[in-house]
Amino acid sequence: MSEVALLGTGIMGTAMARTLLRDGHRVTVWNRTAARAEPLRADGAAVASSPAEAVTGAEVVITVLGDGETALAVMADAAPGLRPGQVWAQMGTVAVDDVPRLAALAAEHGPTFVDAPVQGTKQPAEQGNLVVLAAGPQKARPVLEPVFGTLGSRTLWLDEDGSAAAGTRLKLAAVSYAISLTSVIAESVALTRALGLDAALLGEVLTGGPLDNAYLQVKMKAIVDDELAPSFAVRTAEKNTRIIHDAAAAAGIRVDVNDAAGERFRRAIEQGHGDADMAATYHASFPG
Repeated sequence: MSEVALLGTGIMGTAMARTLLRDGHRVTVWNRTAARAEPLRADGAAVASSPAEAVTGAEVVITVLGDGETALAVMADAAPGLRPGQVWAQMGTVAVDDVPRLAALAAEHGPTFVDAPVQGTKQPAEQGNLVVLAAGPQKARPVLEPVFGTLGSRTLWLDEDGSAAAGTRLKLAAVSYAISLTSVIAESVALTRALGLDAALLGEVLTGGPLDNAYLQVKMKAIVDDELAPSFAVRTAEKNTRIIHDAAAAAGIRVDVNDAAGERFRRAIEQGHGDADMAATYHASFPG
């Protein structure tokens, strides 16, 4: 089993750490707000007081942080504990332009950099059913195989150059689908109710037909039952819409549905739903 340092114990980081621990990996965790890392001690994790302490002695360093700037800052703090021979898997969602900067930091301090965001949310992370979208050199792959094998049902190796951000670019395309689909589902439920109908009727129309899918059923049920504990929070989704917008603009295309979803998420945040699951974009359909 691997010696893993995991930096960032938010929704995804916590789920990933527990999955690694359950499979027998030795895991040291760190989080800027220490109280969010502390519960993992009961699962068998070591809790570090600094990024440098967390990465010292690790074979694999995983970052699951809020954005690229945070990842850069945290890994700069981790630098005294970094060394050649380590592999750094950047598994959070960052901007395309952030990836070369992260790779350069790795080159400066020794670890081999792998761009490896994941497709999936809290439940797949807890079950080890993420899809890892990886780009990095061949020499890193045997080191990462047991870790990625624990966290994911499959790994797509896309490129040998992590700095080219193939994993991040594919992640943005995939997450744009999830964000847009969530917004469509939420708006359709809101419209059903606003027109004076029971939202369950929408489910009767769609279930079993060509428009049905597992994601529709999960998100529609969460909205109808008002069970919006975060699997992928509104704030995170809103951040991702901005990253997607910027990537699309740089590529010379428009992403109108993504941008509309971002506006809905911002309204939901203003209404106080920022920490709920992104299905809470449902509330953005209503005033106040």
